[in-house]
Amino acid sequence: MFLFRRSGPRVTVDEARSRTSGDRPDAVLPGIREEPERTAGHAAGAVRLPLTELVAGGTLPTGARGRPPAVICRSGHRSEQAAELLSGRGVRAVDVEGGIHAWAAAGHPVVDERGNSGRTA
Repeated sequence: MFLFRRSGPRVTVDEARSRTSGDRPDAVLPGIREEPERTAGHAAGAVRLPLTELVAGGTLPTGARGRPPAVICRSGHRSEQAAELLSGRGVRAVDVEGGIHAWAAAGHPVVDERGNSGRTA
């Protein structure tokens, strides 16, 4: 079991959205929720990186490397763990406060695996 402290850098969902969207985003949005959760709905533009894969040694997908990750999960707990793991591997990662629930509450798009309107599950 991992023990993480709440001391890593965090960003709001609005900051994460502005940094990870548009024609030339300066950050990437890894979604670390597991497959059933992601299938139901995930932040539009998020790249798939389940926490279980990250814990097992997985890394950011090739197309997502070279930009700092703003890691998102359902509520912010697992993304904090993922940001700590990535930081421990030399990646400047931040945690998205409030996760997909805060993302959706702010009016940012949540999509399912087909790109249709999703739910935060």
